[in-house]
Amino acid sequence: MKQHDILNDRSLLQLRNEGLLRLSELFHGVEGKHAFVLFGVTAQGKSDMYMEPEKWMDEALDDLSAKTDSLLDEFVFRPLSVNPWPYGVHFIDSFFGAKPYELQGEKDNWQAENLSIPVGQLEQPDIASHPSFILAQRLAAAFTNARVSLPLFAPPVLSSPLNIALNLFGQEFLIAMLSEPEKARHDLRIITDTIKWLHKWYQKNIPSSQLQMVETCGRIQPPGHGQICGCSTQLLSGEQYGEFIAPLDQEILALYPCGGMIHLCGAHSQHIPTWKKMSSLCALQLNDRAVDDLPLFLSGLRQNQILYAHPCATMPISKIMEISGGHRTVLLGDIHESIPLKTPKS
Repeated sequence: MKQHDILNDRSLLQLRNEGLLRLSELFHGVEGKHAFVLFGVTAQGKSDMYMEPEKWMDEALDDLSAKTDSLLDEFVFRPLSVNPWPYGVHFIDSFFGAKPYELQGEKDNWQAENLSIPVGQLEQPDIASHPSFILAQRLAAAFTNARVSLPLFAPPVLSSPLNIALNLFGQEFLIAMLSEPEKARHDLRIITDTIKWLHKWYQKNIPSSQLQMVETCGRIQPPGHGQICGCSTQLLSGEQYGEFIAPLDQEILALYPCGGMIHLCGAHSQHIPTWKKMSSLCALQLNDRAVDDLPLFLSGLRQNQILYAHPCATMPISKIMEISGGHRTVLLGDIHESIPLKTPKS
């Protein structure tokens, strides 16, 4: 069977859609008898993505066509996806002249040097003609031209206004937020508009049923949701985040009819009161240090805000279930048995 036939198989598409429907129901407060467990399957091409993006995409789809049995898992939702991530978390940086580079001997470990200009002097880039966008455009076209309906697709990392500001300026941006707030606001506006332009482009050019905004192993949401990266918010006080960043994060998530998710990986609990009020925020994804604060997020957020909990040494699945009972929670992991929901503690 050819790649095209396998990745358009109706029975497999039904299984994927059933999984997305169960996830959508969870987002709307409807829970089944078992905890929702997610562990997506991604594929990579073997060719040089930067030199031959079309060939890379064809190889990635071929790889996926050999992994469709993952959708048969009765315990874990394992949707297929393709995840081209040119320049890692520094894709947006490149539009502003911060040239990404790979660390020597560490494939796909991308870094970018800070800009030499001071905070407050960013200019709106010509996105459509930039080489990074042209590469991303070719990858997206290669995916849509394949005319396969089963795989999900995630674009490059579009990150978030604060993450990009810190990528571009380092600690100088944090200083500017205190000493020259209007200059910091100027650059945040430019960065936000750039990120929004790219979100809108992907919404227009990738089918909504397949578009996922980042990291499709552990952050898949129902169609119609967006995502931003909130890693660096741990560096801000609750007041700073609420004043400078939260309105911009809200702008980006509000581009999506169903709102979206913020990814966290540090100590961010100071922002829970702001996130509780953020109308377009419907999920938080907790990695690493962030998942240690699961009890605070569960008690402090709205009842209709979902938590994606990534187990770690200090917060294994057993402890996540003890705290949450599986309610309002997506468990992330390669699990081989069903996990019944537990009655919420009074």
